[in-house]
Amino acid sequence: MRITIATSPAEIERLRPAWERLLRPEHHTAFQEFELNRLAAAHFAERESAYIVLAESDSSLALIPAAVRQSTGEITLLGETLFDYRDVLHRGSSEALEAAWTEIAKLNRPLSFHALRHEARSRWEAIPTVSFANAPLVRHQDMDCDEFRAAHNKLGMFYRRIIKRGAHFHAHNGKNKNLVRTIYDCKAAQFPQERNNVFLDPARREFMVLACEAMGARCGIFTLVDGKQLVAALVTLREETARRFYTIYFDPAWAKFSPGVVLIYEVSARTLAEGLDCDYMTGEYGYKNRLATDMEPLLKVQASAEELAHAVSRKLAA
Repeated sequence: MRITIATSPAEIERLRPAWERLLRPEHHTAFQEFELNRLAAAHFAERESAYIVLAESDSSLALIPAAVRQSTGEITLLGETLFDYRDVLHRGSSEALEAAWTEIAKLNRPLSFHALRHEARSRWEAIPTVSFANAPLVRHQDMDCDEFRAAHNKLGMFYRRIIKRGAHFHAHNGKNKNLVRTIYDCKAAQFPQERNNVFLDPARREFMVLACEAMGARCGIFTLVDGKQLVAALVTLREETARRFYTIYFDPAWAKFSPGVVLIYEVSARTLAEGLDCDYMTGEYGYKNRLATDMEPLLKVQASAEELAHAVSRKLAA
């Protein structure tokens, strides 16, 4: 078994070929892509120290994109608070993944993060998990564009009303750095007293500018604009089979028209027309649930240092 541990930018860069070979779009999300993880490791280095483990054997290959939180000493996976979905990358037999977890357990620290998609559970059999939340979604197989519009015709009426008042729908991509920065500055200002508003933190806002730029055309940004006024904005991540709805912003002055929900509705209909699923991501809010046709269960990974060591040793003994 060959073990490589990467903690510095240069060491992480050397993992790129193996990382990209391990990434499987049918199993992973944008949050497992090399470039976003490289950016997170560099941008949040003072908060989370990268400790990425690559294990290779003749029959298997595995990578755990781990980090150690400076504030608590806990092991987590890269992404600070900004990656909705976390996962390991693995191919072949289980021996490489078990070896990688053995290296992580040697740190003798607790492990804690969220959220793990339920469909990834098979790659986490050895590690303790608990229920965390649900991600509402619309599956293309359950409802096409026309059916979706018919089911939510009131939102269609609201959309037409907003357009009639002078707003225009626009589509952009992540290369529009000024727009991304404006959206996240507005998002921070929208709820300045709310503790859960992660974008009050300037470092997180700047990371989103970098991350959206890195994703380029696969970061779809949709807006409703009245003249120069940003009425609503939606930042999404485009993957092979799904569009993930990451950030929604709306101008409170337009609140009576529900511009945020209306924009989600319109982009959802267009997404279904493209043959993609709509993933509204972590959190069961009323507006998401009313649009959704299904729920993706999400898990929280949480283990003390002793529980992690025990889980790894038990798996190796099995």
